[in-house]
Amino acid sequence: MKLASKPLVLAAIFCGIATTATAKEYRGWNTHPPDYPVSVALDRFSELVAERTDNRITLTNYHSAQLGEGEFATEQLQFGALDYGIFSTAPMVNTVKELGVASLPYVFKSPEHQFRVMEGEVGADIATAMNEANMVPLSWFASGSRSFYANEPLNTVEDIAGLKFRVQNSDINVAMVEALGANATPLPFGEVFTALQSGVVDGAENNWPSYESTRHFEVAKYYILDEHTIVPEGIIFAKTTWDTFSAEDQETIRTAAQEAAIYQRELWAAREAESRKIVEEAGSIIVAVDDKTPFSDAMQPVYEQFASDPVIADLLKRIQATD
Repeated sequence: MKLASKPLVLAAIFCGIATTATAKEYRGWNTHPPDYPVSVALDRFSELVAERTDNRITLTNYHSAQLGEGEFATEQLQFGALDYGIFSTAPMVNTVKELGVASLPYVFKSPEHQFRVMEGEVGADIATAMNEANMVPLSWFASGSRSFYANEPLNTVEDIAGLKFRVQNSDINVAMVEALGANATPLPFGEVFTALQSGVVDGAENNWPSYESTRHFEVAKYYILDEHTIVPEGIIFAKTTWDTFSAEDQETIRTAAQEAAIYQRELWAAREAESRKIVEEAGSIIVAVDDKTPFSDAMQPVYEQFASDPVIADLLKRIQATD
């Protein structure tokens, strides 16, 4: 048997090395436009990973829901068709019941309280449950508190009753709106402006930057600061993708994700202030809520329905005990 010449052997070896070292591209989903704080921070995350792996791992972000709307993208992540992305946990509640506790109205005292919970022992237990659904959370971004807005005046909890509100496709969100006497209409995020404009819905609920960046304030200028939910949102990988990385690469990616989260929170604070100024100058009517008791009291049926499970009840108790 004739042996290959030494140059050919070396060429084969170097070819193998080159193949091994070739960068692999991973696709990341994001619903927000490129200049949004979430998007800017997600791009920073990709840059950090590329730098620290010598471009061996390429994380390509597709902003503005280019890879599909939220519910579809969430399903794709669960099935491993997407590698990672920035996801709100609200649409995942129907898949990971433990996430339901984080979507309960008024469960978090503030965004800072939410971070302490999600980055602590409670968050670790929730992450374990997410792993079983093929999801690995790496860091948590600021997503602001969500409040109601509509195309007619909202001054009290009574004004919400009877209106049609767009909500994320989550049983808890539907129950929350119905507990206030309103009609819940789950719709993809990208369809909300047209739905408001055409009267399919009377209002929606979201944070300052989303209310402003989507131009929803142009068709729904009444905004009441009830701040009912502070829903976790962060960088989440498909576990099937995550498990392909070495332990060293996992640590590199996780660290980059956490650094990106700190950066995003700084951007978010500035964007919230800017967004509020924009909508106020455009004529939006902002109503502060000094006493949220009427809102929280109306949520008792929601707690009875979604916090009766022993697992959820225990998580809720631990969240309430977290300073």
